[in-house]
Amino acid sequence: MQSIYLIKPYLVEKRLIIFLGLVCLITVDFLQLFIPRIIKWAVDDLTAYRIDTITLLIYALYIVGIAVLIGIFRYLWRRCLIGTSRRVEEGLRNKLFAHIQTLSASYFDKVKTGDLMAHATNDIQHVRMATGMGMVALTDAIVLGTAAIGFMAYINVKLTVFVLIPMPMIVLGARFFSKKMHHLYGEVQGAFSDLTEVVRERFAGIRIIKAYNREQEAASRLEEISKDYIGKNLSLAKITGSFFPMMVIFSNLSLAIVLFLGGRQTITFTITPGDFVAFISYLGLLTWPMMAIGWVTNLIQRGKASLDRIDKIIQTKPEIDDRQGGVHIKLIRGSVVFNNVAFSYAPDVHESGRFPALDGIDIKLDQGKILGIVGPPGSGKSTLLSLIPRVYDISHGSILLDGIDLREIQIRDLRSRISFMPQEPFLFAGTIRENITFGDKEIKEPKLIRTAEKAWIYDTIKSFPDGFETMVGEKGIVLSGGQKQRIALARALLQDASIMILDDPISQVDVETGDAIINTIRSMAEYKTIIIVSHRISAVRFADQIIALEKGRIVESGTHAELMEHDKYYARTFRLQEIEEEYAH
Repeated sequence: MQSIYLIKPYLVEKRLIIFLGLVCLITVDFLQLFIPRIIKWAVDDLTAYRIDTITLLIYALYIVGIAVLIGIFRYLWRRCLIGTSRRVEEGLRNKLFAHIQTLSASYFDKVKTGDLMAHATNDIQHVRMATGMGMVALTDAIVLGTAAIGFMAYINVKLTVFVLIPMPMIVLGARFFSKKMHHLYGEVQGAFSDLTEVVRERFAGIRIIKAYNREQEAASRLEEISKDYIGKNLSLAKITGSFFPMMVIFSNLSLAIVLFLGGRQTITFTITPGDFVAFISYLGLLTWPMMAIGWVTNLIQRGKASLDRIDKIIQTKPEIDDRQGGVHIKLIRGSVVFNNVAFSYAPDVHESGRFPALDGIDIKLDQGKILGIVGPPGSGKSTLLSLIPRVYDISHGSILLDGIDLREIQIRDLRSRISFMPQEPFLFAGTIRENITFGDKEIKEPKLIRTAEKAWIYDTIKSFPDGFETMVGEKGIVLSGGQKQRIALARALLQDASIMILDDPISQVDVETGDAIINTIRSMAEYKTIIIVSHRISAVRFADQIIALEKGRIVESGTHAELMEHDKYYARTFRLQEIEEEYAH
């Protein structure tokens, strides 16, 4: 199993604890084997009428003492082995989450959130079970099973051979069913991912569902996916439901053999009544290892299927990564140059006949200058912004930052020197303070207040009873669109970066607040290079350079005055918005 490398480091790290746990587990197994011997002595003494109350009490105390030792050692092996499996679970989940965060944005365009959630919960739980209880069941099957057979052979070899006749059938059955179970476990986990995604999406969009009275349709979709999940589980249940009864049949077949043959040998005095009772007791102990073969097969196949699914994600390489020998930068002045840049979300865009998201983009923006970007929806404005912090990588051309190709700069260095406010303001389900500071407790109150004032959100925050400690709820549900946008803006303004990228920062605020925010942004141009996308032309008219995009290409470029003279998209949109604002007033 190649994917075992995922959990091997955690097992190696805890090898001493695992060894101690196995020693305790084996000790428990051997202690259990002594109880039938004590019962044998007691039964033989009873049938021979050579026992008194004191001797019976001594036998009873032996069993009590062994039971106490079993309890102590069982506690220790559970702490060691089950505890280790929990550490494996923790380490694997952290490894998976850390790796997922390194993957490029394009990966999340193709993979469902529910699928990733299933990997981080259900799959890892199955790996934990295979690592913990799987190890226990396998050890019991080998040690307790072998030792029980040895003790049975000590009593009577011939009877032991007859009892073991069903054993090969168990091995063959386990091998046959394990292949089928592995395939079906993969399908069940895939169906669980789909179910998780449907539930997550419906709960996230519950307000839209209720607004459009689509509760019935949402329930029907969930029912459809749920039926598919149940169907695959039922297919799996047919296999496991056949496997475990098979194990019981063969176990009871062995018991029937003991009763018949062992009973005859007892009658003929080949073995003593105590040996007969002890033999049945050992067979009872052997039943668990026989069942454990089936259970461990179940656990390992389920764990392997889950580990393979996790390994598939771990093996996924980020499309955007640091190049070998990448440049470390301590300071960025802020000049940005686009040289014949092209970008497409689909690799086969030209073959499909569709136009690329961006094509032939040439821009030169000096340090401390402001670039305004306008254009109709879908023209490529947000896409262009996402190329600068390398959320996506360009398909053709180059982007230079202070004369260095972006792809040569270490990603962490690059992004730490760019403050980026996306078009969709995303807030985490914490406090306003946590959302602005990104949980950085080093941010002092005066700096936080100044930043909130720059984003024109401080007065609103003061009006809340809890101020900066106000809980915003999932995705900032308790706030208005404009309040969420200004908190997201404050987050960008708080970062001490040489380049500030703002995607439509005033789209959800009124004209007066928008103008105040734009004036604040303009005042930062002395020490920051600023790039602003806006559908509101008045937000970029002051920019040193303005470009208009259409179908991924620059169709206009210049200052506000120059573009007004061209009388194209920019000028027509500006005049139309002026009229709309006049009517609004």
